[in-house]
Amino acid sequence: MSKYRILVVDDEESLCEILKFNLEREGYEVVTAQSAEEVLSMDIGGYDLMILDIMMGELSGFGLARILRKRPETATTPIIFCSALDSEADKIKGLDIGADDYISKPFSVAEVMARVRSVLRRSKRSAAAETATADDEMLVYETLVVNNRNKSCTLNGEEVALTRKEFDILVLLLSNRGTILSREQIMKRVWSEEVVVLDRTIDVNITRLRKKLGIYGNNIVTRTGYGYGFKI
Repeated sequence: MSKYRILVVDDEESLCEILKFNLEREGYEVVTAQSAEEVLSMDIGGYDLMILDIMMGELSGFGLARILRKRPETATTPIIFCSALDSEADKIKGLDIGADDYISKPFSVAEVMARVRSVLRRSKRSAAAETATADDEMLVYETLVVNNRNKSCTLNGEEVALTRKEFDILVLLLSNRGTILSREQIMKRVWSEEVVVLDRTIDVNITRLRKKLGIYGNNIVTRTGYGYGFKI
């Protein structure tokens, strides 16, 4: 089996080297970059995970992540933010953009390695689940089509740009159409158990998803005190 490829992006060269050294000791193939602009000049397809700093000059890690989530080759690549910004608001913002985890600086190398292993395990399980049966590859409701294989969503033939979390929520709701799922069920299926997710984070993602789905946004229903579902 080929090695997992990880991209580390941080404007502190010494930190990049520390992470590169320790990740390579774990058996990963590691490439480093020291700015968001440098990343965008690279061939960024084919990475299994990206670890991004946030405060990096003109284009921040948040801005970079938004760009990555809009590109087909990186739309579903797992992202871990690693930043000195440690407020609850910053963490929520990072997760809302579509990050899979958020680590606050200063951190221990052991913690970073454990988070990396956890995210890669979840990514591997998710990929295996998506290819388990052909029936799950395509979810269709009238003119709304979700393709699990290439991670795309189209509405009346036009592609809809979704973040990773929005896509995962939509897949979950469409796969269980007619059923109300609790926030706890959505958290467990879409976010990692190691990440603290507030109800507001789910609500924000649902609100954005409704707007992007046009007329089908009305199919995503809220049952106060219970959760969310996709009505048919």
